Amino acid sequence: MSGTKITKAIIPAAGLGSRFLPATKSIPKEMIPILDTPTIDLIVQEAVQSGITDILIIVSFTKSAISNFYRHNAKLERYLISKNKNDLCEKIRKIGLGVKIRFKYQVSPKGLGHAIYLAKKFVKNQPFAVLLGDDVILKNDAHASPAIQQLMKVYDRYHQSVVGVKNVNKSEVDKYGIVEPKKYLNTKLCEINTMIEKPNVKKAPSTLAITGRYILTPEIFKYLAMQKIGVGGEIQLTDAIINLLSEQKVYALNYNGNHYDIGSKSGLVKATIDFALNDSQMHSEISTHILNLAKNLKK
Repeated sequence: MSGTKITKAIIPAAGLGSRFLPATKSIPKEMIPILDTPTIDLIVQEAVQSGITDILIIVSFTKSAISNFYRHNAKLERYLISKNKNDLCEKIRKIGLGVKIRFKYQVSPKGLGHAIYLAKKFVKNQPFAVLLGDDVILKNDAHASPAIQQLMKVYDRYHQSVVGVKNVNKSEVDKYGIVEPKKYLNTKLCEINTMIEKPNVKKAPSTLAITGRYILTPEIFKYLAMQKIGVGGEIQLTDAIINLLSEQKVYALNYNGNHYDIGSKSGLVKATIDFALNDSQMHSEISTHILNLAKNLKK
């Protein structure tokens, strides 16, 4: 795989979104917006900004709203132009620009590992990126590299799989796949000894949590094909990566950027606040509102 440029990405987005019911009875959780942008499009934009040109989104049959969002809507464009809303029309036209987006259906929710395996023909024999539809990452500053691009740079150097991680509170490790470092190459990058999916808080080997960004080599499909049911009664990607460690190194990068778990209500609220504060047109109004709330806020 040496010298192979990563141009393909998989975005698994077939989850039920039960934590957002009743809203997700009719709206895919990936289409819930942060400000005016569906969360899944923030993830697509991250991939495009990183040089990805071909994306496969894994969806369930109940999520036609996602494919509709990326479908050209000439009628809406004509209406906006007729109302002299050319700026909005331009925003509509830019959706999915510069990337080919395809869709694959996951008939039943068998887990992340199964969703990735469905992309085998799409990936062929190439390394590829994975960006989970539940995880949004806000760049630290406008000039910083997107999170997945940071992982791609690690792959370009070592030509091995890379997972994105962030430090989480010890009390939260049972919500994530947790990395056990083998050795550190620098303060941000380590070689992985093993990984544990949602470990007991007392038994977690570290607080480095896998947070929805991966660069994987095609050898992962061999292990996904033979993977048994794991935690939660699903085929776990973490288990397959652990088995991949038997034949190649896997690295963990503590990337620069703020991670938000959009699969949780608190994560969505935090992301909405931070994205608003990062918006030049909204910053003043929202920061004033937060400061006024803080005056009377009690824990």
